[in-house]
Amino acid sequence: MKELKVLSVCGMGFGTSLMLFMTIQDIGKKYNIKITGEACDLGSYKGKPCDLIVASSEIAQQIKSDDIPVLGISNLLDKNDIEEKIKQYFN
Repeated sequence: MKELKVLSVCGMGFGTSLMLFMTIQDIGKKYNIKITGEACDLGSYKGKPCDLIVASSEIAQQIKSDDIPVLGISNLLDKNDIEEKIKQYFN
């Protein structure tokens, strides 16, 4: 089973980002991808090792990363939209 380390980021680090992280884990199961990582706040993401950073579109614009892809999600409640955007990182 392939593994993808995801960092989900929101303003406070426990509401939106945790919900987003759990959604991504569910989607990963569908594709036989083990999603590891954590949910954190905007002030804590720097320096955390991961393969992908995921956040709302607004928060994603504030994330600066040269070597880690940042994925912005416009509708955090639309699981199909999240799946369409994240599955490209499963390969």
